[in-house]
Amino acid sequence: MGKTAFIFPGQGSQYPGMGKELADAFPVARQVFEEADDALGVKLSATCFAGSEDELKLTATTQPAILTASIAVLRVVEQETGLKADYLAGHSLGEYSALVCSGALGFADAVRTVRARGTFMQEAVPVGTGTMAAMLGIEKEMLEDICREAAQGEIVAPANFNSPGQIVIAGHSAAVTRAIEIAKGRGFRKAMLLPVSAPFHCALMKPAAERLAGVLDKVATNPMKLPVVANADAVPNSDNGRVKELLVAQVCAPVLWEQSVNAMVGQGVEKFVEIGPGKVLSGLVKRITKEVEIANIEDIAGLKAFTA
Repeated sequence: MGKTAFIFPGQGSQYPGMGKELADAFPVARQVFEEADDALGVKLSATCFAGSEDELKLTATTQPAILTASIAVLRVVEQETGLKADYLAGHSLGEYSALVCSGALGFADAVRTVRARGTFMQEAVPVGTGTMAAMLGIEKEMLEDICREAAQGEIVAPANFNSPGQIVIAGHSAAVTRAIEIAKGRGFRKAMLLPVSAPFHCALMKPAAERLAGVLDKVATNPMKLPVVANADAVPNSDNGRVKELLVAQVCAPVLWEQSVNAMVGQGVEKFVEIGPGKVLSGLVKRITKEVEIANIEDIAGLKAFTA
């Protein structure tokens, strides 16, 4: 029997109304939103269900909102379907959803931690100082070479290895712009700035990583029921003693998503189920490997495919 992985989305997957349909239909989903509201002392549920796109875009809101919507879907999946995972992974913020699924982190702790993480990442760099860009069709070694040439004393480096030919870079705005120009000069026309509020997953995030370590110090981790493939090293981790160091490392390290998916395929995973808002990861998995089954569950229609 082939194995199954549950994968959880990160920032950029949010949309107004996410989770509302499931929360209206299933008390177990509604409870997750209520628990998040209580943990944060704000009506996060109202922002998810009826907030504007701009409200949801603020990093300190986006992160707990996506985590909450993802865990609400997960609880319905656990209750209504026979789906079981063998491996878990999440993209950036999604790693927290995977850790809640594994039992390593309590949900309320995770929600409070990612709100702090979002705030710290936002505050690590003054707005406008840093940015990110998607670089398409450039191999890893070539891109690293372009980044070295573009740096000129500033920081620019690969931040997300999303899928073959889709790598995101992050760093100082001027350095990222130089990297795009150098790439275009070498014939790579598909390079574009991303509408992000900060340069995530690069060395400019060091202040955020240090502050996050302080918050995580106070959070309990529990024994893990399932291994989580960590972004920072693309290796399945079942040791809850390593969870915090991997989460701190993740803030400044590139997200090794392509490598993580390949690691799971190497462990015998034949089905990937994206749990939470959007289909971003399903699209990336399709580009990484042709040999697997892919599904996403974010609403009742997605759920029906597994409960029919």
